[in-house]
Amino acid sequence: MNQQNISSYVGLIQSLLVCPSGDENKILQANQNLIDRKLVQVMKQIAQTNDKMDNLNAQWLQNLAIMLETNLDYASQPVDREIYRNFLMQILQVISDNEGKPEAVYSLLEYNQDKLNQNFLTVLRTWPGENFPKMEPQLAQNIALDIVNLSNLILQFPFGNQSNNVEIAIAGYENALQVLSRQQFPVTWATIQNNLGTSYHKRTVGNSEENIELAIACYDQALQVRTYSTLPEAWASTNNNLGNAYQQRSMGKRIENLENAINCYQKALKVRTLEKLPQEWASIQNNLGSAYHDRIAGEQQENIEQAIACYNLALKVRTREQFPTDWATTQNNLGNAYLDRITGDRQDNLEQAIACFVRAQEVYTKESYPLYWEIIFNNLGIVYNEQNLRKVG
Repeated sequence: MNQQNISSYVGLIQSLLVCPSGDENKILQANQNLIDRKLVQVMKQIAQTNDKMDNLNAQWLQNLAIMLETNLDYASQPVDREIYRNFLMQILQVISDNEGKPEAVYSLLEYNQDKLNQNFLTVLRTWPGENFPKMEPQLAQNIALDIVNLSNLILQFPFGNQSNNVEIAIAGYENALQVLSRQQFPVTWATIQNNLGTSYHKRTVGNSEENIELAIACYDQALQVRTYSTLPEAWASTNNNLGNAYQQRSMGKRIENLENAINCYQKALKVRTLEKLPQEWASIQNNLGSAYHDRIAGEQQENIEQAIACYNLALKVRTREQFPTDWATTQNNLGNAYLDRITGDRQDNLEQAIACFVRAQEVYTKESYPLYWEIIFNNLGIVYNEQNLRKVG
């Protein structure tokens, strides 16, 4: 590996590290000539040895190196399309035989993780479109439903390349919509739209801004069928999802996106009550707290108080004993709210923030959750730094 090549690799890596989120694929596409095993080697070396890089960037670079290495492995292997077509048929048969129950399907997927790759994705993208028109409508509809079940299951599948899993889910949902139309299957169609929105929201391939827009469009489609009067729980679920998407949206005006998010969460709470669905209720309260914390409209002081109230409500259900990671997440969020709090005694607010962050680190330990631990550690550093400055002042 000569010095010129190393410089080119390092330059590409630096571009990837500093580019806006979502532009990574554009940069990789523009530098296809540099994507090889030597680049992967340099990435891993930098991620493991560069003490100037924070842990988040190092972990991100390590994950990217693994993904590129995996894709290079697939690209170097001769592709037998029939193998992947047969694998797809096998999965769909197992889904059909087991009526979509996950145990048998997950066992098959886990045993064949190596096949959940770009080659399988290509087959899934093309096979339905090539074959649905040749089938009797009832058969095509049944297979489309099996493909929907595949997408549902693989979206939750904990093994394999998660980015590939999401792409497989998207391909399955989009192909199923060729057959399962809104006119004939409105409820199923709306469910697919909702799940497709979730898939786009989780997606790491492509432009992140565009993926959020696609997610919002899918949720809006779903809500044309999932109404409060006809399908209240499904309506609430999609509104919660839509709220999450608006909260993370970067296109449009931030002030409007946050108001839309708050509105969606409040709608969802009409159905997802503490009495009926406590876990879901607590999750929305946590999300609503985050939206109020970030809110631009209204008085900042009141928004922070609303956020604190929401987090405290969430903690009624999110206890350390029952839901430790959820509890820790909300504790960290509550700590940030106290850190930004305007009302009350400043020293008391800082002490409250410290207590929340310390509680969060009881679960998010350095050994088990290094990235989360570091985030909370940095939050604690901000509080301690302010306390020290106040003492000096």
